Amino acid sequence: MNQKNLNHIQSFRRISFITTAAVFFLILVGGIVRSTGAGMGCPDWPKCFGSWVPPTSVDQLPKNYDEIYVAQRVEKNERFASLLDNLGFSALAEEIEQDESILVQEPFNATKTWIEYVNRLIGALIGLLIILTFVYSVRLRKIDPKISLLAFISLVLVIFQGWLGSIVVSTNLLQWMISVHMIVALVLVCLLLYIYFRSGTLISGNKEQIVSVGNKFSIYRSVMGLGIFLMIVQVILGTQVREHIDVIAADFGYSNRFSWIAELGFTFYVHRSFSLVLLGLHLFLAYQFYRNKDISHTIQKQFNWLLGLLLLVILSGVLMAYFGIPAFIQPLHLLLGSLIIGFQYYIWLELGLLKRQSKNIALV
Repeated sequence: MNQKNLNHIQSFRRISFITTAAVFFLILVGGIVRSTGAGMGCPDWPKCFGSWVPPTSVDQLPKNYDEIYVAQRVEKNERFASLLDNLGFSALAEEIEQDESILVQEPFNATKTWIEYVNRLIGALIGLLIILTFVYSVRLRKIDPKISLLAFISLVLVIFQGWLGSIVVSTNLLQWMISVHMIVALVLVCLLLYIYFRSGTLISGNKEQIVSVGNKFSIYRSVMGLGIFLMIVQVILGTQVREHIDVIAADFGYSNRFSWIAELGFTFYVHRSFSLVLLGLHLFLAYQFYRNKDISHTIQKQFNWLLGLLLLVILSGVLMAYFGIPAFIQPLHLLLGSLIIGFQYYIWLELGLLKRQSKNIALV
């Protein structure tokens, strides 16, 4: 590979890494928005109270601002419900049309408004980074055209995510829409990680040393794939628990936080216990790695980070369960769960590469 192409690959990997890290940061900020109840700090989208720079005082708004933005949301939701109905989701469309909470306008709160506004600014910055990632990928189209295609798909996905964000606002934080918004963010993260990983395989000499040959890599990869699946289930359970917490918090007026856990149902206990299943699975995989000594130092190091993240997410869950769900722990818990999926997926990709290399050595 000539030096020019190598420089292009390295430049692309730098910008794609920064973009991926920025998406994780946005997930953290989104968690802060949710834990502070600032999701409706801006009642419209993409502007905030009809302006690109939000107000700092209710005096800057018209007296009937609540009627104005409720009417805007109702109109947008009618279009969204019609879309769902045409796609065959009539029950969901009817749910949105009959949801009276959409007609409720929260009183203006400058702090919540600016928290949500900063969240949107960071989202816009990530949109620019995604565009930049695609631009840099164009220079690799002759080396690996799939990277450019995947970068373009990530751009389409982030636009779709922005539209979903507008629907989250127009539906007044409809619970299942928030969960869909989160899942799409994780899909975007995994897509960006794959782009970063694939670009790394283009660099000459990037291959890991193979210590042993056989079907071990296939088994390890299958176990890691099971771990990813279980973690996705855990995230879905977590979003359901969070939905329940949002309802309970509203009922309690966002006070008396120590009473919230007692109001949670069966899903919370499944979510709590499921974390031990995940930890046990990864400890088993760690034992196999360290006993057989046939995994590269890079993957061993990444797996150590993964185990650390698993312990931290369990610790954060314990803190929330026994210390009144501290607001600052909630976004950290969400970020840790997202990072776990990111590390799992990247290790799964690397194990796939080692599996292919192992087969090639066996054929030789």
